[in-house]
Amino acid sequence: MNEQQRKEMNQIKDNPADKKSVEDKPLSEKTSEDFAKYFESTYQPPSLKSAKKRGKEDVNVHYDFEIPEDIQGIGEGKKFLIRTYGCQMNEHDTEVMAGILSEMGYESTTDQHEADIILLNTCAIRENAENKVFGEIGHLKALKREKPDLILGVCGCMSQEESVVNRILQKHQFVDLIFGTHNIHRLPQLVQEAIFGKEMVVEVWSKEGDIVENLPRQRKGNIKAWVNIMYGCDKFCTYCIVPYTRGKERSRLPEDIIQEVRQLAAQGYKEVTLLGQNVNAYGKDFEDRTFGLGDLMNEIHKIDIPRVRFTTSHPRDFDDRLIEVLAQGGNLLDHIHLPVQSGSSEVLKIMARKYTRERYLELVDKIREAMPNATLTTDIIVGFPNETEEQFQETLSLVEEVGFEGAYTFIYSPREGTPAAKMQDNVPMDVKKERLQRLNAVVNHQAAQAMKKYEGEIVEVLVEGESKKNADVLAGHTHRNKLVNFRAPRSTIGEIVKVKITNAKTWSLDGELLETAEVK
Repeated sequence: MNEQQRKEMNQIKDNPADKKSVEDKPLSEKTSEDFAKYFESTYQPPSLKSAKKRGKEDVNVHYDFEIPEDIQGIGEGKKFLIRTYGCQMNEHDTEVMAGILSEMGYESTTDQHEADIILLNTCAIRENAENKVFGEIGHLKALKREKPDLILGVCGCMSQEESVVNRILQKHQFVDLIFGTHNIHRLPQLVQEAIFGKEMVVEVWSKEGDIVENLPRQRKGNIKAWVNIMYGCDKFCTYCIVPYTRGKERSRLPEDIIQEVRQLAAQGYKEVTLLGQNVNAYGKDFEDRTFGLGDLMNEIHKIDIPRVRFTTSHPRDFDDRLIEVLAQGGNLLDHIHLPVQSGSSEVLKIMARKYTRERYLELVDKIREAMPNATLTTDIIVGFPNETEEQFQETLSLVEEVGFEGAYTFIYSPREGTPAAKMQDNVPMDVKKERLQRLNAVVNHQAAQAMKKYEGEIVEVLVEGESKKNADVLAGHTHRNKLVNFRAPRSTIGEIVKVKITNAKTWSLDGELLETAEVK
């Protein structure tokens, strides 16, 4: 932004009438300068310090997204490729970006040599994820040299980190475009600037924006669908970068979510997963109504779609109303992913999880009382700063007491800008690795035991496609999210069929398709 534009922006800030005139513009007509008055870091590296500030500004909902006329055909005859790293929210964001690019005329490709645009939709939650992305950027340098007109972009959570943007600016100047998690709806304008501009386009907002409802989506397949119900996280666990990269909690209006699920049901989708960085905090930011995740699930329970899941939960927000609604069963599945992170109350306190070991176990008891057959899975971090052997033993004992049937387990990885990164990382790496091995041994044993119980049982499987290891075998998941491999006609893909389990493995089941049978 040049000096004249800055003066104009300052005038808008100081003049409410001018500000109102900008706010009243259709979304597609707002320029970078229009947005600049709201966000501290447009065209600048992001600020984690700014991202932590949680203002009381109203979050507006927009229904007027459209591709500007002068950009609509800019991708005709060209192709795009998006590589996605990280969580389901990133997968959802990729579907939105693919939808936008498709409306601009681009076609999707899986061959990077065919692509005219390559976007890396990144994850910042662990150092290993960032290393993979920088490795990929390095590999793409040769392709960029071969195809100078290739637009190479980096987006997603990594783009929200100052250190990442600075590293790209200094060492990877062949990258054409950097944008963050809050301005995906600006992708048409950003691509246009990257094509016709002479400099790298950087537009990252430290503060979250409004909710844009009618963004196009190019969903993967027509069987299972992601439905985002909220954005951001306000928990600020000391180890986690997500509240900085995703912004404050903002919930979509229930009527918009319900309408989307109804449309998916009408289109023949068999399963939806409701998404949020902290999904069961849904609705807590509403000021004009009392309507939480339990209420939303109760409404979706009435929609004719076979399976409804949600992820990811925070134990602190898992309330009695949600348990009551989930206990109705039907299309509300009783597979619950409930990250605990540690079994030690002392470690949980340092993590700022805001619950104790005892409180977590009480919640598990409530869930099991309402849903005796519920399947619980979790996330666990080992080797957090100052974690003692005794505290790690508490984690092992909690895993055994709860009987988790699966867990995502990680060695602690400090993330720059988080409070934990300032703590002394005083657990030696060999100790961390040894603890992870011991934890995984317990988790694997419990998973195998849980799977063994399915042998001889008849289960319902949503057939999703070919098995990853054998194209002659089909694969799908049970309502408790167990992977099942079996031989069946390809005509069954997209259907829910009955399968008799013949062999149980640690992480999957083998079975035989049944024509008629009763599910136990």
